[in-house]
Amino acid sequence: MERSLADYLTDITYRAQFGDERAAAIMARFELPRLVEALRAVLDEHSPDERGRCPSCRNRRFGRAPAPCRAYLTAHLCLVVTEGETPEETTRPIRRQVAFGS
Repeated sequence: MERSLADYLTDITYRAQFGDERAAAIMARFELPRLVEALRAVLDEHSPDERGRCPSCRNRRFGRAPAPCRAYLTAHLCLVVTEGETPEETTRPIRRQVAFGS
């Protein structure tokens, strides 16, 4: 399952970056909404409860991690353009290494 998801993401990234205009438009119209919906579903599972804690993450023996949890932090770091950058200046997705399990 992990491999098939990685292959899917590689494929759509390649088509968006190197495909002709028609292929990129088709990809944006059909694949982009699916990706957004998938990310929303993951983030919904990590929405903070009434005490501001993530209901899905358990980083402590007797409690839950405070929000925003790593899922929200990772999504924010990977997707949100940093202040001062315009989309034209960003030629590839912003990716940062995030340590998990530490």
